Amino acid sequence: MIRIVLVDDQELLRTGFRMILDAQQDMTVVGEAADGLAALELLDKCVADVVLMDVRMPKLDGVEATRRLLSGGEGRGRSGGGGGAGGDGGPRVLILTTFDLDEYAFAAIKAGASGFLLKDVPPAELLTAIRAVHSGDAVVAPSTTRRLLDRFAPMLPASDAPPPPSLAGLTDREREVLILIAQGLSNAEIAGRLVLSEATVKTHVGRILMKLELRDRVQAVVLAYETGLVRPAR
Repeated sequence: MIRIVLVDDQELLRTGFRMILDAQQDMTVVGEAADGLAALELLDKCVADVVLMDVRMPKLDGVEATRRLLSGGEGRGRSGGGGGAGGDGGPRVLILTTFDLDEYAFAAIKAGASGFLLKDVPPAELLTAIRAVHSGDAVVAPSTTRRLLDRFAPMLPASDAPPPPSLAGLTDREREVLILIAQGLSNAEIAGRLVLSEATVKTHVGRILMKLELRDRVQAVVLAYETGLVRPAR
């Protein structure tokens, strides 16, 4: 059972999402909050696997709430522990936005969210997204992340900063795969480019995420930009 917390200041929206989610055999809504502070307090007491987090809320916005939740501080007293989510890493966060590819989506990815959804997302897509992040995948495609990073490149740290020591632990092949991930290629496309099997590419991706202590491919793209492995389009 995927345990979900709904965080949005619009009660009507929360009610609609709850009706859809509770109707699924593998999902249950275990709590609701109307602002970021209330969400962190709730998640200190409530076991959750996935959080649907609005951005524009009173008291504390969804991006800052996500950052605090996933940074090891507040809201992690009783994180979920099943599937690909939860455990010591806290629940996975899906950000709800009004506009596609806006600054909130960028900020949410930087804060550690596993993806973002538009508020008018069709129910089937919402359910698919929740199941995807619960299993450990990211909802935002790396190609979409790259467009976000290209657009908001001025907000990135200076690319001439020294690369983190963790990058030195990658093999040449893993470094090559990381660059292709950051360029928005799927596993199948990377396999074709490097003349490898898709299973081999998947293994490389898993090792990259483990060595760099990243949650998913989206964070790998962000890291590649921050360290200057790839450059924003001009």
